[in-house]
Amino acid sequence: MRWVPDKTGRFANRPHYLPAEIDEECERVISSFLRKRYGKVEFPIKTDDLTILIEERANLDSFADLSAEEGDVEGVTEFVPGRRPTVRIAESLSQPHLENRLRTTMTHEFGHVHFHQFMFDGDGASPSLFPRQEKAHTNKCHRDNIVSAAERDWMEWQAGYACGAILIPAGALVEMVRRFREENAIPYASLTVGSDLGQQLIADVTSTYQTSNDAARVRLLKKGILVPSEQRTAELF
Repeated sequence: MRWVPDKTGRFANRPHYLPAEIDEECERVISSFLRKRYGKVEFPIKTDDLTILIEERANLDSFADLSAEEGDVEGVTEFVPGRRPTVRIAESLSQPHLENRLRTTMTHEFGHVHFHQFMFDGDGASPSLFPRQEKAHTNKCHRDNIVSAAERDWMEWQAGYACGAILIPAGALVEMVRRFREENAIPYASLTVGSDLGQQLIADVTSTYQTSNDAARVRLLKKGILVPSEQRTAELF
């Protein structure tokens, strides 16, 4: 991690994490958590375990009424200097058929807690533009930004990347893709999203890690395992 100017104006400087750094830290966190509870690491991570993971670090409201928020806000993380963060998950996600969206929202909010809490505690590592006072600062996470926020929105992008890195840890994913290539006799090359094998891999990741198709697709794209169809087409000419 290194410090860079915060162009959003929220802080004077902000942390810049390489994707590999987030991958490594998230895999460390979730593997340690699972070994502590079960003595082993298995996927998919149980939704109840994601609840416990958050509650170890923050106050959790799993049935929050976020209907008054503008836009499709499905998760909110609130920081107050010197206190435990508060995570609120939209009550609407408690429906059984929305469990995969619930899981991505929960891990997104955990990403904020794990990677961003220290910024609001004012530890002095990076001067904040906010005065040190008992004032709450909230991150409101919209449905469209849970797994695929633009990089310019650095807090949402980091939390979104952490979401995928917790649910689908890099080490386990690499091993799964290796087996997938062997079973399907695929040479070492990126698969396109729209190909039959690309779609099969997305479905396999979705099933293995209990995520939405969208979360699996974004994770595979960010890891460079899948590439957009138009990119592969362009490479042929």
